[in-house]
Amino acid sequence: MIVDKGLIDKLKLFGLNSYEAKIWVALLSRGVSSAGELSDISNVPRSRSYDVLESLEKKGFIVMKIGKPIKYIAVPPTEVLERVKSRIQIEADQQSKNIESLKESTILTDLTLLHNNGVEVIEPSDLTASFKGRDKVYEQILLMLKTVEDEFILMTSEEGFIRKADILAKAFKKAHERGVKIKIAADLTKKSSEAIKLVEPYAEIKHIDHIKARFAIADGKELAFLLFNDNSVHPSYDVGIWLNSEYFAAALQSLFDTVWETLEKPKLKV
Repeated sequence: MIVDKGLIDKLKLFGLNSYEAKIWVALLSRGVSSAGELSDISNVPRSRSYDVLESLEKKGFIVMKIGKPIKYIAVPPTEVLERVKSRIQIEADQQSKNIESLKESTILTDLTLLHNNGVEVIEPSDLTASFKGRDKVYEQILLMLKTVEDEFILMTSEEGFIRKADILAKAFKKAHERGVKIKIAADLTKKSSEAIKLVEPYAEIKHIDHIKARFAIADGKELAFLLFNDNSVHPSYDVGIWLNSEYFAAALQSLFDTVWETLEKPKLKV
């Protein structure tokens, strides 16, 4: 039996899959028929026809005729339509009750909390960057100084301090004028005297010689750190990492602040 594909597709609105639609249409055309006959005329595999007929019976589209051989009778389409409508209404009512019950459950509380607090979707590429070459290091620190609002921390070597004092002096001044508190720790000797003079009006400077590190922290949220000792790497191959991670930056700043309290100002005649 050839059945228009458009009709089969429309019967999916009744909640039928393609096999169920084909067998129901075949049974409608015969009135009463066996599973084998319906399989033949509907082109539904015989191995599937019994499962399909059982499903149609449960859905109210057909009834099984008493006697042998087993045959099936099609329920009139108008009656089927009413049954489908009634079933959809029952399911909708039950779904509505389920949704209403959520108002009294912890699920709604959890969802509301999630909505109110929010979850920020973070891409790793938005949080990290790497830069190679000392010029790129200075560019990153300058950018941090331009955007810092409250506190800027810098720890470096003596050579690094001398270089940065010359390059970053204007940026230190502008940040200081905005009310930014600047702390600088470095291994300082008389060699650093002129650099200290240049920066001291804008920053608090202390001497440290027992910890070797090179990093900058802005507002306890943003961190840039260098991977190598600047005495052992060519400026072109100096490598730094930038992180926008309050968790990590704040932890490092906390450690820095603990050490900072034990440090003294450089005892130099400057």
